[in-house]
Amino acid sequence: MSEDLALLVTDIARRARAASLVLATAPTAQKDAALRALARLLPAAEAELLAANAKDLAAAEANQLTKAQIERLSLSPAKLAHLAESVLQVAALPDPVGQTLDSWTRPNGLRIRQVRVPIGVIGIIYEARPNVTIDCAILCLKSGNASILRGGKEIFHTNTAFAALIQRALAEAGLPADAVQLIPTTDRAALTHLLKLDELIHCIIPRGGESLIRFVAQNSTIPVIKHYTGVCFVYVDKAADPVMAERILLNAKTQRPGVCNAAEQLLVHADAAHELLPRLAAALAAKGVQLRADPAACAILSAAASSGRVPPLALQPATEADYKAEYLDLILAIRVVPDLETAVATINRDSSGHTDAIVTADEAAARRFQASVDSAVVPWNASTRFNDGFEFGFGAEIGISTDRLHARGPMGLKELCSYKYLVDGEGQVRG
Repeated sequence: MSEDLALLVTDIARRARAASLVLATAPTAQKDAALRALARLLPAAEAELLAANAKDLAAAEANQLTKAQIERLSLSPAKLAHLAESVLQVAALPDPVGQTLDSWTRPNGLRIRQVRVPIGVIGIIYEARPNVTIDCAILCLKSGNASILRGGKEIFHTNTAFAALIQRALAEAGLPADAVQLIPTTDRAALTHLLKLDELIHCIIPRGGESLIRFVAQNSTIPVIKHYTGVCFVYVDKAADPVMAERILLNAKTQRPGVCNAAEQLLVHADAAHELLPRLAAALAAKGVQLRADPAACAILSAAASSGRVPPLALQPATEADYKAEYLDLILAIRVVPDLETAVATINRDSSGHTDAIVTADEAAARRFQASVDSAVVPWNASTRFNDGFEFGFGAEIGISTDRLHARGPMGLKELCSYKYLVDGEGQVRG
């Protein structure tokens, strides 16, 4: 890496650290003023944002990206309006900074408070989605953190335009523009250098495919909050309502199959499999889903197809690799399990610990499942697709964590804070 590039990235980190110390004590009203300014600027700058996005879309077509990939890159007036609404929702949320988590008085009279504080400087490494630039910047700002954004080359022009707009909003509110900075190059060497600046940057959050996240985790000397994959399960219990099970499964698998909270694996209780599996398979087939089934599921579905109970299915025997696969496509692996305990053991062994759901009318079974499944989010009678910061009421999310220290699940404002202890005394000394 050139010396000039190393100096550039280091200077960005130093300026971010200085800005973070200002943000840490910035009043809520000032941070909210910056957010409201950004919400106003987003639709006002529609023409320049769409022009920048058009450059990225033209490059994407020239590089023969898929239609789905190009759709993820694209902006529209409706998407900009939605982003502006997200900004206003974050502005309306309570400020977590300074909240007292606990307090107590020691026998010697010392008064101790545990209070929320910003983490400091957060680096966000992400790929093609332009909304991530806005989502991450506004959540970091509201929680008093400076952010360094490093997006993918596919969306570089759009991200640059967004970053300039955010800095205009910060300046309008009297906050340092360095509180949100974009790495102005897509050179991989800049990212590698950034990941070594542990004296200036306090946390790294990667968002994207498994290869990107593993690269970041393996090359960073800074703590990384992450999830590698979204191998999400839906378990249909013997007491499941068939209509509900079909609706939840279709939503979890087919609404947006290319995202990390889409279902990739289906488990069905053996006592319900003969009745439910053909129904579920037929509904999935109507949406174009290919099925990879274990021997028990294959036998049930082949018999149902032969008898005419279901239309012809895109069905094939599953391999061992299918049982831990994140397809990100209209493909689903199916297994029949003898009981809830086997379902739990299977999920704890084969899922990625992201989101695993149960469908059942049996509350006792649901509570056993929720207590025993070791995943970040465990829905009962709800789609896996609800593991999302916006759906949780966080306004937006900076990412979804399957780690255990210090955040787990969708990360909003509170998860972007640490804490410190404030100790008030009256001259006490330790004996």
